[in-house]
Amino acid sequence: MSTYKIAPSILAADYANFASELRRIEETSAEYVHIDIMDGQFVPNISFGADVVASMRKHSKLVFDVHLMVVNPERYVDAYAQAGADIMTIHTESTIHIHGALQKIKAAGMKAGVVINPGTPVEALVPVIDLVDQVLIMTVNPGFGGQAFIPECLDKVAAVAKLRDEKGLSFDIEVDGGVDNQTIKACADAGANVFVAGSYLFRASDLPAQVQTLRDALDA
Repeated sequence: MSTYKIAPSILAADYANFASELRRIEETSAEYVHIDIMDGQFVPNISFGADVVASMRKHSKLVFDVHLMVVNPERYVDAYAQAGADIMTIHTESTIHIHGALQKIKAAGMKAGVVINPGTPVEALVPVIDLVDQVLIMTVNPGFGGQAFIPECLDKVAAVAKLRDEKGLSFDIEVDGGVDNQTIKACADAGANVFVAGSYLFRASDLPAQVQTLRDALDA
């Protein structure tokens, strides 16, 4: 099982200064950069596309954990692979071809992840669980930063961890939404090992110190 990984969400950073924000992340102990892609259809907001990710790639060697909140994400697999994504996670709710879409991600050379929303049952993962390198459990409703953590989602984290262990699999379990130094330990105790944090991290002027507060909470 992988060690804990911190994934600062670039969605909460300064959009006008991605290069400098990525340098700030590089100065922390974080392993990933979490990149939310939103199309205005699957979720109400619009963020940015593959060209912006390709520009970011020039400024960071960290793992790019790209989370597609888009309709029919299989259309964009090649574009994000070419842009430098390392992991692509897609929602079970976003396509009727989830199995084929995950196969396409892996064929493009990326790790494949699958996401479920707070209202989606864990059972939706079962048909594809053997394919994935990562399961992302949304602990807020997707599409907006700064939301409050939904504690009931911890039951889903625990259920996914149990399913993984029963099947003898080794994928990462990621949580995204409302993660801070007060909620991260409960997520870890439930079975998560990758933690996306946005507003909590980027509101601080000292980003390395703020990331360390998450490490300290995990060690507590």
